[in-house]
Amino acid sequence: MAVSQCSVTYEDVTVIFTQEEWTLLNPSEKKLYRDVLLENHRNFLSIGKLLEEHSTNKQQYNHQGSKQSNIIKITKINKRSQNGEKTQGGVYNKVFTYSSHLKNHKRIHVGKKSYECKQCSKTFSQYSCLRLHERTHSGEKPYECKECSKAFSQASHLRRHERTHSGEKPYECKQCSKAFRHCRNLRVHERTHSGEKPYECKQCSKAFSRASHLRVHESTHSGEKRYECKQCSKAFSRATHLRVHDRTHSGEKPYECKQCSKAFSRATHLRVHERTHSGEKPYECKQCSKAFNQAGNLKVHEKTHSGEKPYECKQCTKAFSQAINLRLHERTHSGEKPYECKQ
Repeated sequence: MAVSQCSVTYEDVTVIFTQEEWTLLNPSEKKLYRDVLLENHRNFLSIGKLLEEHSTNKQQYNHQGSKQSNIIKITKINKRSQNGEKTQGGVYNKVFTYSSHLKNHKRIHVGKKSYECKQCSKTFSQYSCLRLHERTHSGEKPYECKECSKAFSQASHLRRHERTHSGEKPYECKQCSKAFRHCRNLRVHERTHSGEKPYECKQCSKAFSRASHLRVHESTHSGEKRYECKQCSKAFSRATHLRVHDRTHSGEKPYECKQCSKAFSRATHLRVHERTHSGEKPYECKQCSKAFNQAGNLKVHEKTHSGEKPYECKQCTKAFSQAINLRLHERTHSGEKPYECKQ
């Protein structure tokens, strides 16, 4: 199918991934891709008012600039794939509908990144990606939520936020039907079924299902605790741990049980509590099939089979299977009696 010559075509600034390529992208790359498409469309519209002319084979949008004599034609071409017309892509035999898509794909192999940020020197393979990045410096947030007026730098971030208002959870696990607001959360959840742990510590080879869990673990090697409580100076390796700790000072309990109105400072504590209502016991002993509502209780129980007693008294070397039992025992040495009758 012949393409009329023009100054700019929409395809020149658009990349279309194959299904295989799409599955290889990480969540941030997918978000960036969606935002780039929307940004390109916005930029074309910002050139001026587009006059739509219908024809049988194609749609052309022409705009006569007020300050220039040249006509910029943006051509939307019918899918060539319907006619079987494809452009072959290198040694991997990947095929593309447009030659511009092949050019963009080749940058993956050559690593070409022609567009550089003037503030931090980070480089990008597409100009539109650079424009999105520049907002991290300028603070520009053009996408605003109509319900709460919160603003975002990317359209995909706004869409994700809007689900907190609508309650929409479009991503459902095929194995257990649990639904999620974000695709990445579904992927992380699916690892609980598959057992996949793609993030490995370079120092001790311990593997994790989430990158954030690996980062927290790595701090156990470095000892770094950047987040300090302003009230008691206790330090933490994660900001979330500090926020949870702050609630011990403020008394805040934002997580409330819908059945009995009991409130908790942590979402995990609420989930465990809810099992007292539902009777759910998801943690089962592999040796005797006894089930528990908390993973910690299962671990303690398993020690009754293994005989493991990892908690040892430093004064008399007596060992215990639980840390709490060790603490109670230590009081026999210290003489501590913390519970006093008020009467």
